Amino acid sequence: MRKKIVAGNWKMNLDYNEGLGLFSEIINMIKDEVTGTQEAIICSPFIHTHSLAQMAKGYTKVSLGAQNAHQAEAGAYTGEISAKMIKSVGAAYVILGHSERRQYFGENNELLAKKTDTVLKNDLHPIFCIGETLQEREANKHFDVIRTQLVEGIFHLDAAQFSKLVLAYEPVWAIGTGVTATSDQAQEIHEFIRKEIAAKYNQEVADATTILYGGSCNPKNAPELFAQPDIDGGLIGGASLKSRDFVDILKVFN
Repeated sequence: MRKKIVAGNWKMNLDYNEGLGLFSEIINMIKDEVTGTQEAIICSPFIHTHSLAQMAKGYTKVSLGAQNAHQAEAGAYTGEISAKMIKSVGAAYVILGHSERRQYFGENNELLAKKTDTVLKNDLHPIFCIGETLQEREANKHFDVIRTQLVEGIFHLDAAQFSKLVLAYEPVWAIGTGVTATSDQAQEIHEFIRKEIAAKYNQEVADATTILYGGSCNPKNAPELFAQPDIDGGLIGGASLKSRDFVDILKVFN
């Protein structure tokens, strides 16, 4: 049975004390209100990670993640963070290939394949993001775009390595826009992704892969989205900055 996960991506928000305050609210709400086996992952700015990991001790439903990692193990890369550093402060996950990294920092599939290898080598779990732009969807190229991202980014992995990944489908046209893919649109893509995994590996691997939806998910639309057979949770942006909203999304799996 695959994991049900709600991952919060704080992006470049919250100073140190603001982050600790929000996390304290979240974990206390989870302790009191979350009754299922679902997992919460908080991907904070790096300044928070170690302190949040200390606060999360004893909370089995809560894990920490980073928002990016460099593809090199170490070296003269001023301003970058290595997978080893991320692991050392208590994180278990790393977001890779987020649409904002692809758009603003020029990250391509070849680079992301290298980052995936380095993250896995350091015993971390990638949350690997894929998805199409509005232009690509309107040109009816969305399936081709997603297939290429899978093939060039992560399908070089063997089945054992692949099993350590979480995937996140991001309709780029629905991120931060307030526009959400319909549950049918999201399910169609999630089902397509799972079929591609089955064709590459096997049905068992496909059925065990957690695929999150990452496009303006909120407490109102989460129940309908998460009810779809191939949607296993969400990668949450804006709503993860509000403790009540984030925990209400998590509670959909209670």
